[in-house]
Amino acid sequence: MCRHLAYVGAPVTLAELVLDPPHSLLHQSWAPADMRGGGTINADGFGLGWHPSPGSDAVRYRRSSAIWTDLSLTHLARAVRSGCVLAAVRSASAGMPVVETAAAPFTYGRWLFSHNGLVAGWPGSVTKLAATIPVEDLVTLDAPTDSALLWALVRHRLRAGASPGEALAGVAADVVRLAPRSRLNLLLTDGEMIAATTWTHALSVRDGPGGVAVSSEPLDLDDTSWRQVPDRCVVEAWPGTVKQYPLDEAAA
Repeated sequence: MCRHLAYVGAPVTLAELVLDPPHSLLHQSWAPADMRGGGTINADGFGLGWHPSPGSDAVRYRRSSAIWTDLSLTHLARAVRSGCVLAAVRSASAGMPVVETAAAPFTYGRWLFSHNGLVAGWPGSVTKLAATIPVEDLVTLDAPTDSALLWALVRHRLRAGASPGEALAGVAADVVRLAPRSRLNLLLTDGEMIAATTWTHALSVRDGPGGVAVSSEPLDLDDTSWRQVPDRCVVEAWPGTVKQYPLDEAAA
């Protein structure tokens, strides 16, 4: 499965999150600590998304290759600073295309989204759910993948007025009802807060003096300020505030 992280707080360079920590996303791409049977490395693409300035639309940088093969990334990551970052490394599920557009983050305006996991029985298990969103959203998916469809479903709920936590929890609950063996760690940010779900995969949160970070795995395995999120939960986090509650309660 994939690994991902999101950060909101005081501006930092992309390198401070993605490259420099002892168990950075770069390190997790080839030496993850907790894949839970979902593969061994994350070499099928990567992406970084950020807000150039507070309140701006998100921008992103994606590639279909392993993150450690990109010779330009180090220079980019040390030059770019932002108060909102979402980054991911990808381990493609069987049958999914390895193309740049399949790599997270997925974007829409200020939103950045990532999915760590899989939709069991894809695509047949969720065709009825896919039919509930506008056809235009289906024919303009970034890629023919479960993650891209999940993003379209989440985006549809956000447009309808759902809060970030409600949107993620509602989509996760709908998918699990149709495909109960799915793995659904969903991650979303709008530049001001982070929302995430745990369903079968690990997630940790750290609310430090500079900002709040949510990551598949702690960026430093020896840093005790990282707190693991229990399974089947929703997290909503702002700098200085982290809320956590059962996914079933959030989706009700």
